[in-house]
Amino acid sequence: MTQSPIQAVVFDWAGTMIDFGCRAPVVALRAAFAEAGVEITEAEARADMGKAKRDHVRALLTMPRIAALWDRTPTEADVDRLHDAVEPRMRAAARDCAALIPGAAALAADLRAQRVKIGSTTGYTRPMMADILPLAAEQGYAPDAVVCAGETAQGRPSPLMMWKALVELGAWPARACVKVDDAVVGISEGLEVGGWTVGLSASGNGVGLSLEALDALPAAERAARIETAAQALRAAGAHYVVESVADLGPVLAEIETQIERGERPG
Repeated sequence: MTQSPIQAVVFDWAGTMIDFGCRAPVVALRAAFAEAGVEITEAEARADMGKAKRDHVRALLTMPRIAALWDRTPTEADVDRLHDAVEPRMRAAARDCAALIPGAAALAADLRAQRVKIGSTTGYTRPMMADILPLAAEQGYAPDAVVCAGETAQGRPSPLMMWKALVELGAWPARACVKVDDAVVGISEGLEVGGWTVGLSASGNGVGLSLEALDALPAAERAARIETAAQALRAAGAHYVVESVADLGPVLAEIETQIERGERPG
């Protein structure tokens, strides 16, 4: 197989390559806030998905309903305490939700056959990823670079994590690289880098259901929920939107053609 003109593909983790429905962060966040005496809804937990978990906690505390339930004005000490409570819960929840999304391992194998470098960025910290990495490798997915929350000065939607991944991969120019993500902040990350961006509408946070639960929906409701998620990703500027990584092949082939023509993202 000839080498692809795509230099690297950088994937998100939950909702993109593992954890169909991006369920682990919701479980961990809701449990940590409940222990602190404030019940948050699933919708609130999902509103800022994709951000570094410390930033995610901070965003939740600024929501008017949640801030009003706090016994005083939330402080950075509250952010620290909640983040410290989230981390072990995230590790446990992520371990329980570490199954690869169908098609992920086959896609990674195809990319390696074409000598495309594989990177990843995540809103999870390194301790949160400790159990995920070996479990994913056992299932056939082991990216060449993993950049976690807290390892750059800022997380998503800034481009710093993806830049770090590309530096570690030795991949350039960015216009020959692709970011794949289920979250709006991940699309912003890829756009800020200057790469191609592909949003995933069905497998991630936008729909927020396990594969089994999604498949059990009536066809019209399933289609409507996926389209709502797709619209948010398109509005964020995604160059392409597909349902899951299983559908990425044709899109990556089209991006290859555009790169060969000398076309640039956007």
